[in-house]
Amino acid sequence: MQATRLTVLRHGETAWNQDTRIQGHTDIDLNDTGRWQAAQLARALADEPLAAVYSSDLRRAFDTAEAVARAQGLRATPNTGLRERCFGMLEGLTWAEIEERHPVEAVAWRTRVPEWAPAGGESLVVLRDRVMTVLNDLAARHVGEHIALVAHGGVLDAIYRAATGLELQAPRSWLLKNAAINRLLWTPGSLTLVGWGDVAHLDSENALLDEKTT
Repeated sequence: MQATRLTVLRHGETAWNQDTRIQGHTDIDLNDTGRWQAAQLARALADEPLAAVYSSDLRRAFDTAEAVARAQGLRATPNTGLRERCFGMLEGLTWAEIEERHPVEAVAWRTRVPEWAPAGGESLVVLRDRVMTVLNDLAARHVGEHIALVAHGGVLDAIYRAATGLELQAPRSWLLKNAAINRLLWTPGSLTLVGWGDVAHLDSENALLDEKTT
């Protein structure tokens, strides 16, 4: 049975990432570091032909996706199903502010209660179901091909758990770095992790060497 190759990417860095501020559906731009990361990501994937690049429509993800797509002679296709988890009332707050102002919600968030949702936001169950519906749909369109999905930390967390069989409430022991390269294989009924968290293209020495040789 043929598989769909998935390269799943988190957007580049934003000012709110730096501040540990919850972004959710709030539409935040990449910062200078994030734009550099997007360019490095595009360079790293340029020799891996992609059939399509799909992205969250939020600017931090879509601008990252456009950099990757341009290097392939493609255009990124926005998909709202790849958006970050909506955090409702908690968006715009730092982790410390959530602990101070909303202690009850902070406990539910930290302990990953699957059915809990902040006021105006989504639960982990809703996020997972949304993300996997979109991933399965897009992968099924490209059997035998290689596609990229550009999204957010919460989206990638849901995908990692689906591929490894981990429950939503299991503590996270894997990294979700900005602009990391993550690879999976999809077939109907299965999702297999191939590689996770590759950030070699963001190493300053490697990046400088790439720039001198292109």
